[in-house]
Amino acid sequence: MTKQTPLDVVQYNKEAWNKEVEQGNTWTIPVDEETIEKARQGDWDIVLTPTKAVPKEWFDGVKGKDILCMASGGGQQGPLLAAAGGRVTVFDNSPAQLQRDRDASDAHGLDIVTVEGDMANLSAFVDNAFDLIVHPVSNLFCSDIKPVWQEAHRVLRPGGRMLSGFCNPLLYIFDAEKEEQQNILEVRHSIPYSDIGSITEEERLRIYGGEAPLEFGHSLEDQIGGQCVAGFKIAGFYEDTFGGEKLLDKYISVFMATLAVK
Repeated sequence: MTKQTPLDVVQYNKEAWNKEVEQGNTWTIPVDEETIEKARQGDWDIVLTPTKAVPKEWFDGVKGKDILCMASGGGQQGPLLAAAGGRVTVFDNSPAQLQRDRDASDAHGLDIVTVEGDMANLSAFVDNAFDLIVHPVSNLFCSDIKPVWQEAHRVLRPGGRMLSGFCNPLLYIFDAEKEEQQNILEVRHSIPYSDIGSITEEERLRIYGGEAPLEFGHSLEDQIGGQCVAGFKIAGFYEDTFGGEKLLDKYISVFMATLAVK
């Protein structure tokens, strides 16, 4: 494992996701008016992972509930939940992503609060502030996820629910360059994986470019065990794929989602 000059990961990924908004990344495009209107009528779904909708029973209702969309900017989950009757706060590290939620809020007459910050530090919120946390795949951009679960547990009310999507660390064990360019799955990396520790800076720039967010492949012990250690009970689970876009989709679902209850 090659040591690199320490980076401020939170600041780096803030700037990287601002760039992703400029470039029109799929996860930065707000929902449209038709989708919002359907949500107002009770016809809505959200995703935590690329393709599968979250089971409706996981929510136990949203109308009138205080909902935190954690590391969930981009104008997608937040506006839908607000249109469905939730009192929504969107918390994200990227100002540009939060602007997407404000744009959706203004365009569709929604009441959404946006707060900028790091998912591992929810000090902007008091204890027991929310009934529901929605946390789509995003903790791959966080270097240490244990504080994420601990903070989420703190700000949830007793009986509250956290819906989380994250990556199977198997995604990170292969040589990314060979996978993308040669369609070869060659095991190279151990878990936990880090873009600033498992590969050299030269490799990172060559493979991903200088503007891509930094990613981290966390162990399942930290992903699922970390929720348990924080005090959650895991009450639901499913897996998902890239939707057939990646080589690994032929062999395994590399995303997973959990329903955790405080």
